[in-house]
Amino acid sequence: MEAKPSSEIADLVIPAHIAIIMDGNGRWAKARGLPRIAGHRRGAEAVRASIESAIKYGVRYLTLYSFSSENWKRPAEEVSDLMGLLRRYLRSEIAELHQNGVRLRVIGERADLSNDIVELIEDCESRTAGNTRLDLIIALSYGGRSEIANAVKQIAQKAINGEISTDQVDEELLGQHLETADIPDPDLLIRTSGEQRISNFLLWQLAYAEFLFLDILWPDFNEQEFANAISEFSRRDRRFGASS
Repeated sequence: MEAKPSSEIADLVIPAHIAIIMDGNGRWAKARGLPRIAGHRRGAEAVRASIESAIKYGVRYLTLYSFSSENWKRPAEEVSDLMGLLRRYLRSEIAELHQNGVRLRVIGERADLSNDIVELIEDCESRTAGNTRLDLIIALSYGGRSEIANAVKQIAQKAINGEISTDQVDEELLGQHLETADIPDPDLLIRTSGEQRISNFLLWQLAYAEFLFLDILWPDFNEQEFANAISEFSRRDRRFGASS
């Protein structure tokens, strides 16, 4: 199925926020007899295609799961390669992202990252803070359970300090203490590689998202697949617990 031309975009229900678990880089490389880093490099091209597609289709928020808190357990050489690729991406892509009106935001445990990467992230976020065409959220050294636990710690401390009472603790208050507090919850979650799990990603925020699991590996994800995903989303009947 080919990507729909611009004249047909108006016929689609465009999700305001798409979240993607980018899975399959290593398997893509292994299938071709290449080192894993080759799959990650090719996966970076799929990231570019996803951003361009999000802009084209009018998606307002795009969250990409780039490196989980569990990924630190991978071999040191692979982690080093991934961090090097991240550095190059932040340095080489920021000008184009800024020019295209993309605001870059990073969620996750920055304390686990090297100082130079944190500085690059802060610079990119600062330079693009005023952009409103697309919010690109990168989940980096991120874990959904940790995010919720950190939110609970903040709320507990406020209760201890007498800033809030326990009667004030509800879903809205917890959501206000998440890293995505000012970002709407995802409407659509896409995961590539055929795996059908969410792997500790946006556990709170995905409560009512539509899930779409694709058999293709992440390096093969392109505008056509992005368009197909939006077409599938348009066919879903979202009831949020109510009857149709």
